[in-house]
Amino acid sequence: MPQFVNTYLMAVVVALSVLIFFCMIRAVKGPRFTDRVMAGNMIGTIVIVILSVLSVAMDAAYLVDVAIVYAMLSFITVVVLCRLVIVRRRVHEREEQEQNERR
Repeated sequence: MPQFVNTYLMAVVVALSVLIFFCMIRAVKGPRFTDRVMAGNMIGTIVIVILSVLSVAMDAAYLVDVAIVYAMLSFITVVVLCRLVIVRRRVHEREEQEQNERR
């Protein structure tokens, strides 16, 4: 692979790493739980892209397999967290409804 392509791919990896840093700030800062879930999902997506770029740059086909497994785990994590948000909201709505019925 030509040197300029390799340099370009490494620059892309560095730029994506900076984006992960900004997503980490959003995940910590919040303000809502859904913001944190979306930031975590974005971090997972960027890691998958980084693994794919590194696979091309290093000519390592096994990194594509790692990226696929990581994508599946990231998807399952987001589904579980979304389910948690839904359950939490339902519980909160039931509590509000019970409080309104008591009044």
